[in-house]
Amino acid sequence: MADEPTPSEQKAATTSLGDLLGEVTQDLSELMRQEIALAKAELKESATRAGTGAGMLGGAGYAALMAVFFLSVALWWALGRLIGLGWSAVIVAVIWAVVAAILFFVGRKQIKEVRGAPRTVESLRKIPDALKRNEENR
Repeated sequence: MADEPTPSEQKAATTSLGDLLGEVTQDLSELMRQEIALAKAELKESATRAGTGAGMLGGAGYAALMAVFFLSVALWWALGRLIGLGWSAVIVAVIWAVVAAILFFVGRKQIKEVRGAPRTVESLRKIPDALKRNEENR
C-alpha cells in the first residue's frame, strides 16, 4: 500500500510544472479574494454595530446633559429661596466654572501624556533598512 502513489503524487507526475504553478497561482488568487470578502463582511458588521453604539452613546450624552441642566435649575431655585435668585444663579455658575476648570486641567494633562504609537513608529523606521541590500550580497 505504501508503494502506490497518492492522488496528489499522480497528478504531479502527469501535469507540467507550468500547469501546477498556474493552479497554485489560481488557488492563491481565489484564497485572497475570499479573505478580502470575509474581511469586508466582518468590517461592515463591525461598523454597523459601532455606528449603532455611537448613536446610543450620543443619546445617553444628551440625556445626561438634560439631567444636569434641570438639576442645575433645581439647585438655582432651591438656593434662590434662601439667598435670592440672583445670588443663587451666581453660585451655580461658579460651581460649573470650577467643574469646567478641573475637567480642562485634567484633560490637558492627559493629552500631554499621549505618546502616540511608539512601537509602530519604531518598526516603520526599520522597514527601509530591511529593504536595503546587505553588504555581503552587493
